[in-house]
Amino acid sequence: MNGWYGKILRVNLTNSTTSVETVDPQFAKDYIGGRGWAIKCLMDGMDPKADALSPENLLIFAAGPLTGSPAPTGNRYMVVTKSPLTGVLTNSNSGGDFPTWMKRTGFDMFIFEGRAERPVYLWINNDQVEIRSAEHIWGKQVPETTDALLAETDGKAKVACIGPAGERLVKAAAIMNDKDRAAARSGVGAVMGSKNLKAVVCQGTHQIGMADRPGMKKLSQSMNQEVGHDSKTSVLRIYGTPYVPDVTNELGILPTRNFQTGRFEGVEKINGPALNESFLIRPGACFRCPIVCNRITKVDAPGYEGEGEGPEYESIGALGSACGVDNLAAITKANYLCNEYGMDTITAGMTIACAMEMCEAGIIPEEEIGYPLKFGDADGMIEFVKKMALREGFGDKLAEGSYALAESYGRPEFSISAKKLEFPGYDPRGAKGMGLLYATSNIGASHMSGDLAYAEVFGTPEKIDPLTIENKPELIKRFEDAFTLIDASGLCVFLAVRYVFDKDVNLWPTRLTELMNLTTGADYTPATLMQAAERVFNLERLFLLEAGVTKADDTLPKRMLEEPLTEGPAAGQVVELDEMLPRFYQVRGWDENGVPTPEKLAELGISA
Repeated sequence: MNGWYGKILRVNLTNSTTSVETVDPQFAKDYIGGRGWAIKCLMDGMDPKADALSPENLLIFAAGPLTGSPAPTGNRYMVVTKSPLTGVLTNSNSGGDFPTWMKRTGFDMFIFEGRAERPVYLWINNDQVEIRSAEHIWGKQVPETTDALLAETDGKAKVACIGPAGERLVKAAAIMNDKDRAAARSGVGAVMGSKNLKAVVCQGTHQIGMADRPGMKKLSQSMNQEVGHDSKTSVLRIYGTPYVPDVTNELGILPTRNFQTGRFEGVEKINGPALNESFLIRPGACFRCPIVCNRITKVDAPGYEGEGEGPEYESIGALGSACGVDNLAAITKANYLCNEYGMDTITAGMTIACAMEMCEAGIIPEEEIGYPLKFGDADGMIEFVKKMALREGFGDKLAEGSYALAESYGRPEFSISAKKLEFPGYDPRGAKGMGLLYATSNIGASHMSGDLAYAEVFGTPEKIDPLTIENKPELIKRFEDAFTLIDASGLCVFLAVRYVFDKDVNLWPTRLTELMNLTTGADYTPATLMQAAERVFNLERLFLLEAGVTKADDTLPKRMLEEPLTEGPAAGQVVELDEMLPRFYQVRGWDENGVPTPEKLAELGISA
């Protein structure tokens, strides 16, 4: 096989055994790789109703056929499992260096099942696979863990691991690779911790087969030039994603004080220019990426010292404006702490923001927390990031996520989440396609599932009216499918800036078909590739339905549906979800209850 090795490494942690499974070429083609292979294996290998933190849950690391290839941004992997935060499916994505090193081991996917009796880590060096004790590094933070494992394996290897948050089963726990990159969302790190799996260390020398290596090299070089010099991606090279707060604030959709409003008076203190001026060391990039969107930063301000990557826009929104904090040194410090403890900055920040609002409303008594937690308290925000990661005091409640926190006081509406996953940095009352996306994404409120904000917010390739609901169901379906292909093939969503959102709607499937065929030789057409994306998305929906999700879960918080924004271009707006959702079901080929019809499943070759 080309592109794919056709090999899956299965690791039974209960029995401390490993085995290798071969992949049927038709399966490989039908489910693409990455997110696609993983959902098929998850659906076949576990009961969707199983407890996410039980040994019965599977934890899957999955690379795509373009992971480690010359394709621009071809350096992503997926972590797919049942989420302990939401109780349903999650697929969490990460870049850095680790995905290519994972692929070089000669495996396309790792499946972890069961639970080790004591802490372990997995060491893979080509065909050498070992389950080793991790008792000596249990309790260590991510940087210490990474350094220790490189010292005892191979200094040129790459590490994905959990920190103390994952060990303590914090529902916001991430899996960190290369110290600062995160498969962050939905508590995947808690699943890894529940299995007593501290880390995965990869080294390998396997070359990915190419159906047409010269052709792939030529096309990739051309696309790298297009992506690397595109006017829309150059701002990422200059400021990274922290350029975004200015844009969302102007539109009135920057998450502010737990999404009570969409404009933050301190935005100029926490934006890209402020980060560059105060803390930037240099831009950084994932392995061989032409976009160079990372920020390598250092803070010397007393009390906030640290060095690492970030913060990204989503971290600034969640730990900054959503908490009413305009101290960029504090936001950056909190970002470093999340990386060190191994925790999702979005869920961490939005859960603290939820607690701040409930405290100010008198719902959570100050004496219960032992601290006057209020919006704008930078040091309090940092302190509760630590307490959340370690489950100390009130941090034990925060560690369950915003929905469980708010529900425990009988006020779930204070959690700004969909399917219990906290919102990213776009208020959907002023970007209504994003509202439909949050409600229908298979993992909950994730911009990474089909980011229409590119068009609604940034005008890429041309501005789509963010306040209209016309054609939004059709657009969301198209973008969800496009992002499914990105996740399955092993690419980064920032490639979407150049191709998915081009005025020529056929450009993306055509380009990806070229990349996939030059790599795999699988003779995809744009139509069969897009059908494969639909197959993956619909199989995910079936997993959700079997896990207990119903139409009632395809919704948004009361605030988004009933409480209009009060300022900015979107003043007076709410999300008319009830008007968009039935049409979305129709264009998906689902019935009025959001269930894929037998005809749709037959069309996609999925057994009911």
